[in-house]
Amino acid sequence: MNREPRFSAQAGQRWLADDPLLPAPAAQRGCGAELIVPDPGGGPAAVATCEHWQGAPGSLELAFGAAARYQLTVQAAAPEAGPEALDRLLSVWRDHLAGVSGTADADTAAVIAWPSRAISEPETLLRRGFAPRTILAVRPAGRPGSPAPATETDPGIQVRQAYLADLDTVTRLGLEVIRYDAHFGTLVERPDTAGALRDDAAAALAAPDPWIWLAERGGVPVGLLYARPPERARWLAPMVRLAPAAYVDLMYVQPEERGHGTGRALVDQAHLKARAAGVSVMLLHYQLLNPLSGPFWSTQGYRPLWNIWELRPARTIR
Repeated sequence: MNREPRFSAQAGQRWLADDPLLPAPAAQRGCGAELIVPDPGGGPAAVATCEHWQGAPGSLELAFGAAARYQLTVQAAAPEAGPEALDRLLSVWRDHLAGVSGTADADTAAVIAWPSRAISEPETLLRRGFAPRTILAVRPAGRPGSPAPATETDPGIQVRQAYLADLDTVTRLGLEVIRYDAHFGTLVERPDTAGALRDDAAAALAAPDPWIWLAERGGVPVGLLYARPPERARWLAPMVRLAPAAYVDLMYVQPEERGHGTGRALVDQAHLKARAAGVSVMLLHYQLLNPLSGPFWSTQGYRPLWNIWELRPARTIR
């Protein structure tokens, strides 16, 4: 897809005006369809790509959403183009998905990431049937968390790095995250989820210096933080301007241990490791409806960067 360079530069200025941590517009892979909304002057008011994703059997990624996902990426939008351009773009996308086989199936989703600080367009997305499901949150290196935590870490809690011998524990606690977040409509525990999580954790724990930590009380694991260093987080790095980026994949603290500073102790270990590795920014996803995640991650210095909007089935855009 060809785009005039000046058009991309103008779009980049709009992103930066919304949020200095947003990346510059860049070409994205897609299905090959040209999703373009013209403006009255004959040029493009908005340009987007649609990527068709189908989860492979046994893939861990299948636990984090629909089995088939159709991701709209707005590559560029003229600075003067507002919600009207997005509204028209959604119509073009709806017509495109109507011609794609299988998009009416229940286990499909139309997905669009929109900058959290771009407040003009959410009303359009809501009116078209989308709901915000997930937040991609960001924490630049060196940003402090809560300056005065309400609860000091219980001295009975010890945090240590996990190793391959801890594979069963890491799998068990990681699966609890998926099961809890499944209550909020995006994540789903599938028949292959436990095995896929175990395989993923085994590969991470086999590394010389795994970014996985366990919190223990009396030698019994009560909490987990599973992060990915920059070399394992490249898939998400284009979503933020700073680099290198690391990713917090899963964090879990057993219910009876919450409120004792256990989560903060785990996060502190991840931040120390990231700082030592020269990481510029940390990223993580949390479910918008999860009553625990948003407040907790805010106290750790994270704030929303992207809102992930979703509609199921994919063909039901209004």
